Amino acid sequence: MSLLNDIPLTALHFYLTAPYPCSYLPDLLARSQVATPAMLISTPVYSELVQHGFRRSGTYTYRPHCDNCSACVPLRVMANAFTANRSQRRAWKQHANLDVSVHALQDSSEHYDLYQRYQSARHKDGGMDNDDRESYQNFLLQSNVDSLLVEFREPHIQGKAGALRMVSLIDLLNDGLSSVYTFYEPDLPQARFGVYNVLWQIELCCKLNLDFVYLGYWIEQSRKMSYKTDYQPAQGLINGTWQALDKTDIRTNLGTITP
Repeated sequence: MSLLNDIPLTALHFYLTAPYPCSYLPDLLARSQVATPAMLISTPVYSELVQHGFRRSGTYTYRPHCDNCSACVPLRVMANAFTANRSQRRAWKQHANLDVSVHALQDSSEHYDLYQRYQSARHKDGGMDNDDRESYQNFLLQSNVDSLLVEFREPHIQGKAGALRMVSLIDLLNDGLSSVYTFYEPDLPQARFGVYNVLWQIELCCKLNLDFVYLGYWIEQSRKMSYKTDYQPAQGLINGTWQALDKTDIRTNLGTITP
């Protein structure tokens, strides 16, 4: 069945936004296709939408639909076939002592403080470095699907929780995990929390007998988004079909998919 003919997806409406400045490629305008109403986008519905390239921000479900650009490529890692490279194995070993705990979505001043430090250090002037508490809540803590909040802390000492180092938001899908957003301690320059987090999600995916970790959009020309092809084997949604997305033959696969 196609996306628009399957039940209950027939109850959804899809509209295009007006053009707005692209967050990733300078001097370009972007548009999004948005799925509504949010209340009907349950985990099974969202799982199928993700397979067609959609993502969510809070309860806002969208995919890029730009007029003259198709640089955003949905990417998923084939978890059960994944093999870490040497650099990734070092990152895994470096942070293997972190205490990990899984929670329902929850508002926490400790989380919000870390989020603010992360945005100010890593994404200054990116639009989210001035997020107030309500914006943070709407972005990360509003969800109509099955979502988890994962804390990564230094080892506890004498029963007291260690320092919070990273928080990751993950959606549980029918065929995998969708990495919603991750923020971490920015003041430890030798740390590789982001790499460790992706590896941890891949391992969790395998433990749950799921197939894919969806990492959002890969954009070759964006430094912030180009790292995603480091996790192999990976697939990209190209012209409506999930295809192998190997760093050695990316340009062959993508063809005319350029900004």
